[in-house]
Amino acid sequence: MTTLNDDQMQLLRAGESDRVEFKESLSGDAPNRIRQAICAFANDLPDHRLPGYVYVGVRDDGAASGLPITDERLRQLADMKTDGKTVPPPTLTVARHSLGSDEVAVIAVQPSDSPPVRYDGRVHIRIGTRRGIATAQDERILNEKRRHQDIPFDIQPVPSADLDDLNLTQFDHEYLRQAFSPDILEANERSLQEQLAATKMTAATTEITPTVMGLLIIGKNPQDFLPGAYVQFLRLDGPDVSSDIIDDRELRGTISDIVRNLDEKLVAHNRTAIDIISGPIEKRTNLYPHAAIQQITRNAIMHRTYEGTNSPVRVFWYSDRIEVMSPGGLYGAVTAENIGSFGIVDYRNPNVADAMKTLGFVQRFGYGIPRARQLLQEAGHPDLEIAFPENHVCVTIWGKG
Repeated sequence: MTTLNDDQMQLLRAGESDRVEFKESLSGDAPNRIRQAICAFANDLPDHRLPGYVYVGVRDDGAASGLPITDERLRQLADMKTDGKTVPPPTLTVARHSLGSDEVAVIAVQPSDSPPVRYDGRVHIRIGTRRGIATAQDERILNEKRRHQDIPFDIQPVPSADLDDLNLTQFDHEYLRQAFSPDILEANERSLQEQLAATKMTAATTEITPTVMGLLIIGKNPQDFLPGAYVQFLRLDGPDVSSDIIDDRELRGTISDIVRNLDEKLVAHNRTAIDIISGPIEKRTNLYPHAAIQQITRNAIMHRTYEGTNSPVRVFWYSDRIEVMSPGGLYGAVTAENIGSFGIVDYRNPNVADAMKTLGFVQRFGYGIPRARQLLQEAGHPDLEIAFPENHVCVTIWGKG
């Protein structure tokens, strides 16, 4: 356990500010308020370009409250990054420090490079010592903070596209109503251009150019601009690619179209096995746990690279296994050794991940592979096999044998 560094100690002594919040305990509504603070620090409306800190186990006067900082409490705080409630996922670290004879936990939140960040459908900001909800003007400022050269590829503008390439009916009736809470929409004073920019479907209110994410989520024909943004589904009647083809289809359209059409294919080919021998009641089971295949295929769509490649996600279903191949290889903090471990997560496409969470295709960040492994184990399947051939990630789901 370490002591607070000079910057953290100086901020602690100065009291709560637009970079500091104290929380005496984790009881009651405190976890919700900590998430609001994380969202506000990630938005960095004052433009400090420095981390904001949440001190847990500290009273309003800056003294330690005596709250025990257990490993379970640290895990609870770290999980706030990946529980899917704050999108896009914030960059933060959690550490235990000594403060005199007591312990405190410190959450260090880095400013987001793709604001606005939302918690529970609301854009939280820091106004001096208190939190607030962003106004339309605040959101315009946050939108303008995005710099094209610094932002992730998934929200970079696509100069060859224009507003006519976006399905605005789908944006209004599907995406907006899931992205924002009803009270925010009811009080909405934002123009269509401001709504598109706030959700990162376009580059800015003054630059009505669709982003990569805008085309992937509400584009009329996304593959006109991102040729590799589709899924190739192949069902084979044998153990290798030379086997007879049962089904072959390219799944195109928006990410919503692709996910839903892929789900239909998976259900159609996941034939039910009938057991009438082992007991008096007929038992029906799928060849593979459907939710496990969903987790792996949706992970592949979310984490693949959309930049500089025409390669699709490939889902090849053989007689003895399913192989899911995603272009792009490993990214960031994820390595061959820790991939699929709880708490290890990084995002090549943080805003696409945000959108898939908003649309209900992802329940929790960093959850897909561990959940798939659990479901396969419960159903008696071998563990997932994960390989990394030539800038791809290949996940193999084996049958029971």
